[in-house]
Amino acid sequence: MPLQQTKTAASKTQAPVNNTTPGQFIFGKDNYLWLIISIAIVAFGFVLMSGTTDIYSTTKIVIAPIVVLAGFGLGFYAILKKPTAK
Repeated sequence: MPLQQTKTAASKTQAPVNNTTPGQFIFGKDNYLWLIISIAIVAFGFVLMSGTTDIYSTTKIVIAPIVVLAGFGLGFYAILKKPTAK
């Protein structure tokens, strides 16, 4: 029982730790820029896919899916790219 009393007495005397260092982001600025660009490319690909006229057009069944996949590939690149060291 004396061991438990010393733990509580020690915890009361310790001052709370105040860490004021700013948090760091996981990705660098370049990573976020590439991620925003990839989201815009994917959105553009879905806009190319939308519409009601001529559902069998080359734009809708060939070009738009390639643009969407390229946007997803760029997103993976943005996630996996190592941030530059300062």
